[in-house]
Amino acid sequence: MKIAVPTRENVVDDHFGHCAYYTLFTVDDDKNITNIETLPSPQGCGCKSNIASVLKEKGVTVMLAGSMGDGALKVLSDQGIKVFRGCKGDVRKIAEGYLKGFILDSGIGCHHHHEGGEHQCSHHKEVD
Repeated sequence: MKIAVPTRENVVDDHFGHCAYYTLFTVDDDKNITNIETLPSPQGCGCKSNIASVLKEKGVTVMLAGSMGDGALKVLSDQGIKVFRGCKGDVRKIAEGYLKGFILDSGIGCHHHHEGGEHQCSHHKEVD
């Protein structure tokens, strides 16, 4: 299994489509992290880029994210990637929390866009 986390400076980026890079965790059958790699983020909005298909090609089946719009959620889901929103904090701790069953989807998406496609969200949910 592979888990992807939108990342900026080793913490979950609040906005999936504008992260600096994705941290990819390879996980074995015993739920141990066996490899960590990074994947540069494409420029622009996540739902309009090819990142979902790239993540799928790399074997990603889970996305642990801060916030994302409905378009990005649909694009990832269409690629068979299960999305958990509302994550915050150190990316490795978030991945380990998911593997222990502590991460649930907040159900909170980003629905507000400025002119020109910029995202504006006023919600944040802490995941312990």
